[in-house]
Amino acid sequence: MSRHTKLSVNINKFATIRNARGGNNPDILKIARDCEAFGAEGITVHPRPDERHIRRRDVLDLKHIIKTEFNIEGYPSPDFIQLIHEIKPEQVTLVPDPPEALTSNAGWDTQKYGDFLKTVITDLRKSTGRVSIFLAADPLLIPSAKKTGADRIELYTEPYAEGFPSNKEIAIAPFISTAQAAQEYELGVNAGHDLSLENLNYLTKQIPNLLEVSIGHALVCDALYLGLQNTIQMYLSALDTMPR
Repeated sequence: MSRHTKLSVNINKFATIRNARGGNNPDILKIARDCEAFGAEGITVHPRPDERHIRRRDVLDLKHIIKTEFNIEGYPSPDFIQLIHEIKPEQVTLVPDPPEALTSNAGWDTQKYGDFLKTVITDLRKSTGRVSIFLAADPLLIPSAKKTGADRIELYTEPYAEGFPSNKEIAIAPFISTAQAAQEYELGVNAGHDLSLENLNYLTKQIPNLLEVSIGHALVCDALYLGLQNTIQMYLSALDTMPR
């Protein structure tokens, strides 16, 4: 088996379901434990100031139970940076979206915000082993991304997912060139947003240096029909690049 791309499960959507009714059903800590037991190699959360899904208390509690890798996404506001210093996760993923955004819908302009990101990342170095920055598929952004001091980029894959059904070769092309540029600049490559069982295997085969994918919404939707354990195993299988 040649698979080396890790699967990090974003559990925000489970928290959205819990918050819709109050109480603690589903139990977010149990969800995280079960995802790991079923094969997930990381847990991702994206806490927002309005706590509409993952809450600050969840993040603090998850710190003590996650046995794989804890990836915390967010806009680098003072409150977020303070949380990172408190949790000390294995990975921080910086996204440019403001707190009121429904979901992350763009990557960083590392040419425009490079100095800002460099300052933030220098601070975060005190409390995390790895920093990744959310980036659109554009190889021209890679040199300035490298200057920020980030360890990795996370490719914003919504455009790939949108273009995949009509022409997957065209849809993947900018992601291949960006991943190649990242490798040349010794930046690791992650990916996330709208990845699914339909488009994940092709992405993994076309980007051989892909280290990690973070998947939440599609995985949770699939779990409603297929069950969580079976769904995680199916996503792990989709990350297998062996010929079929």
